[in-house]
Amino acid sequence: MNPQFLMDGLIAGAIIGLGAIGVTLTYSILRFSNFAHGEFLTWGAYLALGISSALGVLGAGFTTPLGPFSFGWSLPIAAVLAIALTGLLALAVDALLFSSFRRRGSAIIIMVMASFGASLALRSLLEFLFTSKPAYFSQALQIAMKLGGGLRATPDQLAMLVVALVSVIAVHLIMTRTDIGRAMRAVSENPGLAGIAGIDVRGVIRTVWFLGAALACIAGMMSGLIIQIRPYLGHDLLLPLFAAAILGGIGSVPGAMIAGLVIGLCEAFTVQIIGAEWRSAVSFAILIAVLVVRPRGLFGKAS
Repeated sequence: MNPQFLMDGLIAGAIIGLGAIGVTLTYSILRFSNFAHGEFLTWGAYLALGISSALGVLGAGFTTPLGPFSFGWSLPIAAVLAIALTGLLALAVDALLFSSFRRRGSAIIIMVMASFGASLALRSLLEFLFTSKPAYFSQALQIAMKLGGGLRATPDQLAMLVVALVSVIAVHLIMTRTDIGRAMRAVSENPGLAGIAGIDVRGVIRTVWFLGAALACIAGMMSGLIIQIRPYLGHDLLLPLFAAAILGGIGSVPGAMIAGLVIGLCEAFTVQIIGAEWRSAVSFAILIAVLVVRPRGLFGKAS
């Protein structure tokens, strides 16, 4: 067996884990499964691509590769702007759609169906603006470096793993060491009591939307840089995202990342043993097994 599947699984798992953090935070605060979350991955990747391309037009200095990487300064700058814009997009979706349902006390199933509609609308708009052809941040060839043990990775892949690690640590610190993080945990436990205690519940909800979309944007950019960007990027990752969120335990940031890595490694192992056509079945099997055996997930609290 080729040990390279370990590296492939870690990279895929890091992307899944970052996206799953947004899913688990959204569900823990808003109490519904947001099927539009995958589109934030796609929109984040396309926004970063558009901004990076625009910066490249301004001057060659923005596109000159940074050291061993395939990208220049245009991508880090575009990433920061894309994260902010994707967060604002999520806030706009909430303001235009979900906030009205919350005010009316609509049933959860209505929120879920609305998220389906939002997903279709966002994806269709992307296809209209960018077409369905695959796009790339860079098509430059990189030589994979030997890491030992038969493992290889390109500089871009190693950079993405570092970005994923820093991101999850930052979110964990926000959740555990800041006032907004404590407010988010309080709203997750009991929104009504949190409001009575003086916590700005609406502000917490806005923070969750922005933070979840920002992480989705990072995951989308990682996938786009390592593989490619296409309108169905986030949609195709939706099942692994939900599987990781449930496996890790709703509301657990480290749990979502660990579960994402587990699913990524399982998918890579399946590709090695059986074939790529069975990759998507792995997430579905894990999802069903967790719901049957341990519904609260690995790190979730017992209800």
